[in-house]
Amino acid sequence: MQPVPAAQPVPTTHSVSTTQRGKAKENRRQALLSAAASLFALNGFNRVSLEDLGAAAGVSGPAVYRHFPGKQAVLADLLVTVSQELLDGGRQVVDSTPDPLAALRRLVEFQVDFALGKPDVIRVQDRDFSNLSEQDQSAVRTLQRSYVEVWVDILAKVHPGTDAAELRMRAHATFGLINSTPHSVRSHGRRLAAGAARPLLERMALAALMVDSAPAP
Repeated sequence: MQPVPAAQPVPTTHSVSTTQRGKAKENRRQALLSAAASLFALNGFNRVSLEDLGAAAGVSGPAVYRHFPGKQAVLADLLVTVSQELLDGGRQVVDSTPDPLAALRRLVEFQVDFALGKPDVIRVQDRDFSNLSEQDQSAVRTLQRSYVEVWVDILAKVHPGTDAAELRMRAHATFGLINSTPHSVRSHGRRLAAGAARPLLERMALAALMVDSAPAP
């Protein structure tokens, strides 16, 4: 006699509807964060209201409170989340790329993707970081320092024997070069296509990271 296979649980209408509500809530949260990045970048944190955020995301102003306790929490979520994504992404690049030089190239590509894909977030970080609470500022700084160290660890393998302080300077200078893209890839008032900006930006960044540290004669 063949054993009877165990019955598989059948999703109930309640569990399905709960999952759908959860997905819908997360979608609205992401829409609010996307709207916040755009509006904060365009107008500045202090000139954007919760009603503005809600309208841009297709919900009422009071409905924003279902997802965030206030406007400052929206800003914190935006900057902490993107800082965590950078750290996680950088670590994944390094973990999946054993060759140090190849890993460095991929880190450059990863950072360029971020700069070209989320220019509004970069502008918000530059201009509105001080509007975060001290606790959230500390959280963002901790994540960003850890991200820098991902680069420093790879640079130490590419430039053995180089002082860590110099390697951090290389990393920070490269971030400045890449993250200035939203402000610099313009020509006579017209934004250059990402496809045209990307390869040049990647070559420039890699050249800055690889330049000989010995003083010129």
